[in-house]
Amino acid sequence: MDFQHLTAVIRSLALEAGDAIMQIYNSDDFDVRAKSDDSPVTAADEAADALISAGLAKAFPDVLCVTEEQAASHSETAGTFFIVDPLDGTKEFVHRRGDFTVNIAYVVDGVPMRGVVYAPAKNRLFYTQPDGTSVEETGDLAPETAGPVTPISVTEPDNSALMVVASKSHRDQATEDYISQYAVKDMTSAGSSLKFCLVATGEADFYPRLGRTMEWDTAAGDAVLRGAGGQVLRFDDHTPLSYGKSGYENPFFIATAPGVVLKGA
Repeated sequence: MDFQHLTAVIRSLALEAGDAIMQIYNSDDFDVRAKSDDSPVTAADEAADALISAGLAKAFPDVLCVTEEQAASHSETAGTFFIVDPLDGTKEFVHRRGDFTVNIAYVVDGVPMRGVVYAPAKNRLFYTQPDGTSVEETGDLAPETAGPVTPISVTEPDNSALMVVASKSHRDQATEDYISQYAVKDMTSAGSSLKFCLVATGEADFYPRLGRTMEWDTAAGDAVLRGAGGQVLRFDDHTPLSYGKSGYENPFFIATAPGVVLKGA
């Protein structure tokens, strides 16, 4: 894989998808429908999905693309594939809270090698560079031309005063009980894959998820976090989260800076 080309393509597609999403987000009204699993879907999900899928198929015709919005893709598996959540955080989108993202990841042999996470309502763009390190881009965020980038890195955590980020829409008692085992200085809530990026930038030390997620929810954020020196581990045995599993469903996990002393499940 030509990672220079890959980076340019997924960055541009994420930004173009973000523009399409924001056109609908900023409209007076939009329809919200329920999918078969009762999760919400909007025209923004579908527009972003169509744009990204077409762009990846054109640039990389021989690489499988698994996307949340195309159920037929969920039955296919491959050692190398793209996995896409065109609008992660649809509930945040529907309630106009801004914490939604575009996620594109490239996976090889179970590992998310490269990824991009774009939060269009917050004007924040994170991605892995061709060498695998992660950056946040600032400036105009134009799809055609990359702007200035700042390398990002996980923090060296103080285990006596940890910063925790948790889900805004999926907090439950099990998560609260787990977090209570740590010496927490402060806790913040965020939606979508932004939680991975807050750990990647050092704005938080760890993010536990004790709930159902799919690989398209996590792969891009996982790639960005890995490129910033972090890790995403299974909750049960603290081994790295892998991708390409049958059905693309994740176990519980913890996204963390390596210095956090993790508690048992």
